[in-house]
Amino acid sequence: MNKDTGYGILLITVMSVAAWFMAMIPAVKALSLSSLIMGIVLGMIFANTYRSRVPEAWEPGLKFCSKRMLRLGIILYGFRLTFQDVVAVGVSAVVVDAIIVTVTILLGLWLGRMIRLDRDSTLLTSTGSAICGAAAVLGAEPIVRASQHKAAIAVSTVVIFGTISMFLYPIAYRAGLFDGFTTQQIGIYTGATLHEVAHVVGAGNAMGEEIATSALIVKMVRVMMLVPVLLIMSYCLALEAARRGMATAAEEGSTAEAGGKKKKIIVPWFAFLFLLMICVNSFLHACCGGQVWLSAALKTIEFISTFMLTMAMTALGCDTSIAKFRQAGARPFVLASLLYVWLVVGGYLLTRFIVPVLG
Repeated sequence: MNKDTGYGILLITVMSVAAWFMAMIPAVKALSLSSLIMGIVLGMIFANTYRSRVPEAWEPGLKFCSKRMLRLGIILYGFRLTFQDVVAVGVSAVVVDAIIVTVTILLGLWLGRMIRLDRDSTLLTSTGSAICGAAAVLGAEPIVRASQHKAAIAVSTVVIFGTISMFLYPIAYRAGLFDGFTTQQIGIYTGATLHEVAHVVGAGNAMGEEIATSALIVKMVRVMMLVPVLLIMSYCLALEAARRGMATAAEEGSTAEAGGKKKKIIVPWFAFLFLLMICVNSFLHACCGGQVWLSAALKTIEFISTFMLTMAMTALGCDTSIAKFRQAGARPFVLASLLYVWLVVGGYLLTRFIVPVLG
């Protein structure tokens, strides 16, 4: 790593530290705006003010933060999850999570075509809405190979609607709209439909400790589904690229040559390592659960993971100018809003009718 690359990393580190402390401000904390969100906000402010003054030689450092640091952060994120959590929430929660994730992505792909949104933005927005907001968008970005500003726009959409839900759900709870639900059902509905982990924590705590605990576990089970989604996405994109290559070659009269070329499948190795960390964490909890050293170690890993993801988000924000938002237009927000309606309404119906049957 040369000196100029180090300067780029240092720039993102300083901004990420600022984002970290901003997220600790009581007013910001009350809104459950995590350091990841503050990082992308600071990055976007920088992109529209002083970005043009950054030397080109620093660019590799910014790219390192948005790519390598991102993967490392997601891998360590696995230490927040255990397979014991899956057992704790029961079959009904897992089934609701699976339906929500599957339908949201498939519905997003269909709606994206209907409103003529580009494929990359459609995939990123749908994945973020389906699984875990910003972290899912960041996880899908290396597979989709989208422009960084598209990832930032996708993150912005899921954050906006997730924040709306964080306030809407407690209001609905106090208004009696969940009177027909048990505490377990409210937790499942909250964890299966809100975008960010921070949003689930904020909404859950506003409705009670028992609901908050249940909602968080359901949400983390949903996060686990990121691994199979990334694998399936990688496979499908490789097939799509291969078909396009064959079609193009056929038009040019070289079908035989095209048939011999196959698009390489992008294997998201970081997703496998993410799953491995879940296995390790599950083993540690089974063998050493409750020990002080384990709790301290996991808190340290969580801090490192969160800071790495904050750096990735900050770097994404640094590549997102107002001009790029204008270029993207309103379509990503239209897609996110339609998926939001599905999450609120569809999730409510699934929780009301499926959970009582499965128990």
